[in-house]
Amino acid sequence: MEFDVFGRRIIVERHGNAWVSFERGDDGKRRASDFVIPPDLPEDALEGYLADLFHETARPGLPGVRRVR
Repeated sequence: MEFDVFGRRIIVERHGNAWVSFERGDDGKRRASDFVIPPDLPEDALEGYLADLFHETARPGLPGVRRVR
């Protein structure tokens, strides 16, 4: 899954019992994210969790979080 998080592109994948997240750069390359997603968080709660985690980075024109893939 890929999310637009206030202008940041965050990729989230399920690996076994854990969520693994990456940031996608403008060049398309992925790098490991510096935050943790609780392993028991359900998939349908990811968007809200990311919004809560990064709400301080909101700015005009980038008001929220949305799933893009």
